[in-house]
Amino acid sequence: MTFSEILDRVGSMGRFQFLHVAILSIPVLNMANHNLLQIFTAATPAHHCRPPPNASAGPWVLPMGPDGKPETCLRFVHPPNATLPNDTQRATEPCLDGWVYNSTRDTIVIEWDLVCNSNKMKEMAQSIFMAGILIGGLVLGDLSDRFGRRPILTGSYLLLATSGSAAAFSPSLTVYFIFRFLCGFGISGITLSTIILSVEWVPTRMRALVSTATGYCYTIGQFILPGLAYAIPQWRWLQLTVSIPFFVFFLSSWWTPESIRWLVLSGKSSKALKILRRVAAYNGKKEEGQKLSLEELKHNLQKEMSLAKAKYSASDLFRTPILRRVTFCLSLAWFATGFAYYSLAMGVEEFGVNLYVLQIIFGGVDVPAKFITILSLSYMGRHTTEAACLLLAGGAILALTLVPLDMQTLRTVIAVFGKGCLSSSFSCLFLYTSELYPTVIRQTGMGASNMWTRVGSMLAPLVKITGEVQPFIPNVIYGIAALLGGSAALFLPETLDRPLPETIEDLQKCAPPWESRSRPRTF
Repeated sequence: MTFSEILDRVGSMGRFQFLHVAILSIPVLNMANHNLLQIFTAATPAHHCRPPPNASAGPWVLPMGPDGKPETCLRFVHPPNATLPNDTQRATEPCLDGWVYNSTRDTIVIEWDLVCNSNKMKEMAQSIFMAGILIGGLVLGDLSDRFGRRPILTGSYLLLATSGSAAAFSPSLTVYFIFRFLCGFGISGITLSTIILSVEWVPTRMRALVSTATGYCYTIGQFILPGLAYAIPQWRWLQLTVSIPFFVFFLSSWWTPESIRWLVLSGKSSKALKILRRVAAYNGKKEEGQKLSLEELKHNLQKEMSLAKAKYSASDLFRTPILRRVTFCLSLAWFATGFAYYSLAMGVEEFGVNLYVLQIIFGGVDVPAKFITILSLSYMGRHTTEAACLLLAGGAILALTLVPLDMQTLRTVIAVFGKGCLSSSFSCLFLYTSELYPTVIRQTGMGASNMWTRVGSMLAPLVKITGEVQPFIPNVIYGIAALLGGSAALFLPETLDRPLPETIEDLQKCAPPWESRSRPRTF
């Protein structure tokens, strides 16, 4: 008897499962608020140099840039009515007295003057947040194996609640950076534990549905953020508003049970049996729960325990030719998806459309995109779907370099299409990766893949800085990366309607002739 069969005895889709999945999924609604928060808290409004204190009354004429628009980072040294030679009168200087901002919102850009020479700090803030997610994934994954899934989930809720709230009271940009890094660290722990705990307690046939439902919670969260940002124009209050709910999630997480598999592997079988009996009683199967014994539980999970206890490391991802190919191609696909996705998701204000409306559209495109992805995965397969998503996204991003800036509607349509393709790529990759890696090394493979997408999302804001050299450079880099990721996906084997590989040897049997001496086949 496997754990799935034990789960059927205590109730695999009862009241407990609905409440359990709901408690884990509701916080995901608010995670989108943190991931995309800087779209609004770091928006850059129209601005120009503040006139010097001794300037005479009346309008201060601004120098004009090459594009015929007033300069945002320079001002005339002398007032326009000064009787000086033309060359002297037209001399300019930086904004020595700060800037005047044309905005009703309060953002970190306005508070700490993150414009002109300091505009890189805005992109740095988002990269530091993503670095927190990256480091959190590396650290908390190991701690989760040592101390359990629930303690990491509970601690991550508390960390995100406290660091997010503290960021709202940051006295300086440096302190803000530190707390945003900790926010990213906490989000990584929440993501890791939510995925594991949500799918373990539902039957195999329902896992895809539960994963999709949780993904839609993130999509709905993208609709909530613009409404909150519109209602709360002060960045500190907005930061506090999206952070406080995690104190509630911290309290509710104490109801969430620990992973049964982890308890048994950690020698806490008696506690695992107690939780199973509690679940059975909650699902109206108390008698079935009482029939379970400690010996039966250990005996039935013997195979899963032996597989899980086998020691595998990241080096095993490169042990055989087929594993090396899968690891390399998946890593490139994950990197390209995270890299290109956040280039579009965090670049909403560049399209010149109302920020709130465009963010709703960007979030709304995920609804049909994920639905189409489910159909494509089921009928066209994982291989074709993943390659098509990234190739189309790369083409869309490169197309943006050819569309003039004044054609805002067309640019917005192309960007929304590209973002939808990248959302589909994420949905496909989560499933595809879990199906490609054997059971004995699946968690390691998923962790490595998650690391690469975080590296991509961390580098994406920094690449925007290259736009100061030539405006088209960032989109060329993002687009080429997506095309490379899509091309790499073409070299991955298909997994549609094939059983999951349990061991590295199972995967080796699927290698093509040039990678294995055994008869080739796909899974």
